Amino acid sequence: MRFKFLPFLLANAILASSHFADAQQPGKIPRIGYVSGTGELSNPGANTEAFQEGLRALGYIEGKNIQLEYRYIQGKRDQVPSVMTELVQLKVDVLVVTNPLSTRAAQQATKTIPIVMVTTNDPVAAGLVDSLARPGGNITGLTRLTRELSGKRLELLNEAVPGISRVGVLWFQGTTRTSFRDYEPVARALKIQLQSLEVRGPKPNFEDAFRAAAKGRANALITIVNTLLDPYTKQIADLAIKNRLPSMYERSDYVEAGGLMSYATSDGEIFRRAAVYVDKILKGTKPADLPVEQPTKFEFVINLKTAKALNLTIPQSVLFRADRVIR
Repeated sequence: MRFKFLPFLLANAILASSHFADAQQPGKIPRIGYVSGTGELSNPGANTEAFQEGLRALGYIEGKNIQLEYRYIQGKRDQVPSVMTELVQLKVDVLVVTNPLSTRAAQQATKTIPIVMVTTNDPVAAGLVDSLARPGGNITGLTRLTRELSGKRLELLNEAVPGISRVGVLWFQGTTRTSFRDYEPVARALKIQLQSLEVRGPKPNFEDAFRAAAKGRANALITIVNTLLDPYTKQIADLAIKNRLPSMYERSDYVEAGGLMSYATSDGEIFRRAAVYVDKILKGTKPADLPVEQPTKFEFVINLKTAKALNLTIPQSVLFRADRVIR
């Protein structure tokens, strides 16, 4: 029975090999498809700029020895499959995808074009790779360990705002329930109650969520990352201030938009590392042989302007531990 699969396997191997060969043809400028859930062409955002910086450090100059096809999703979930199909038809040499939704769509769109992912999910549990050490297919890249840091975020929030007893957890309908449950063990240990604040698309009603937080007497807020929330980072941060809720986030861009604190992987570092993966693939390394990398550098960011707006004094013991303070 197993010999029936041999032609299929050989065909895939031939396609993959020819793709790598095409990417290395003398005089051919490699084309990279880059799909981001945030930013736009005129204002790509810090993560895209870090990726570009990583490419430049490796000797790549856009328009000269590398070409990038940028696609910005901006929370438009329904457009993701068509964007992937378009990039596959353009015969890009590598696809760079920056969130779980885009990674899944890329996996469905091609089995031969190398995919470099930056994901918040466990890629093994999500079925994207066979293992971190040996991905096994055409997908590799980096994981942010977003879920694994949940407990630490709640601990930092509790230290920064002593006396909190009920924390609202804002999350989008598309986020798995396990993301909410990741906060529960530490919440029990700290004797903090969690209040689920679920919002739904396509036009999430954040005002209702914050009214529910006030009704439930939440005295702090955590927001779970989701691509579909990306267009609303400032709105969420502003509503947290308006409702007098000290807020903790799973990405630093929320803090830059006016949120109080974040604890997460250093995005600048991880996106610069994504450029290294692209470089290795263009030089002939197969994604299957490139281990998925886990972060070693994390960043605790505090916005003191927001603290002042909330009439909140962050303890010095917490401020000393911050990697970055926005004043």
